[in-house]
Amino acid sequence: MEATGIIPARWASSRFPGKPLAVIGGKPMIQRVYEQARKALQRVVVATDDIRILDCVRGFGGEAVMTRTDHRCGTERCLEAFDKMKNDPNSPWYEHLHNLPDTEIVVVNIQGDEPFIRPEQITSLCGLFTASSTEIATLVKPFHKTDSWEALCNPNTPKVVFSETDHRALLFSRSVIPYLRGIPESEWLQHERHYGHIGMYAYRGDVLRRIVALPPSAAEQAESLEQLRWLEHGLTIRVAVSAWSSLGIDTPSDLPIAESYLKLIDN
Repeated sequence: MEATGIIPARWASSRFPGKPLAVIGGKPMIQRVYEQARKALQRVVVATDDIRILDCVRGFGGEAVMTRTDHRCGTERCLEAFDKMKNDPNSPWYEHLHNLPDTEIVVVNIQGDEPFIRPEQITSLCGLFTASSTEIATLVKPFHKTDSWEALCNPNTPKVVFSETDHRALLFSRSVIPYLRGIPESEWLQHERHYGHIGMYAYRGDVLRRIVALPPSAAEQAESLEQLRWLEHGLTIRVAVSAWSSLGIDTPSDLPIAESYLKLIDN
């Protein structure tokens, strides 16, 4: 099994245009994501739609490829970058990847706005593919009993229910799942383990091609969660439980929080 990391990074974020180049602790965010990913993976590439991001990545010594501007999601951008890595004779990875079947290549989709992603999380995700039955993998993190109801019901943190026997995802939702009937909401975390989703995925190369070709599903459109489309079409998503939280950057107001977190971990 060969693992390849792809970091989708577009310019035109509605809430934070140019976000990949936002500076955190003296470095562009995309550089921090790239450097963290390279601690776990030998091959990492930034897939972007903007020459400014491309130049930035190449300027700090990273690998990057240009992709189309009309992709609907990062998964589609990952597939275009994967095809260029595997099939373009000018790609530095062509010689190694071209003759490998897609089934033997795992593509790790690493969010470009997660500057503190840990290499251990990437390694844990890739480890799920030692099972030949794994098609897609993702990460979850348990809520703690001391977390607030507001944190649990935050729709920006999707929740996950999965099988305890084989770690197969059963359902994702922006609502709180599982629902605990007959128990006050403020006590739910005292009675049941709830898991939040960390939005990093890995797919076998052939599965990546399949999911990009799937039509949108009603549940996906209702919740704005792409992974519901995959489940609805019968694909298996396995989860690894992470001990670390995710600190994504969504808006400019998140930058001071990231700066404070950086000082904390540096100390």
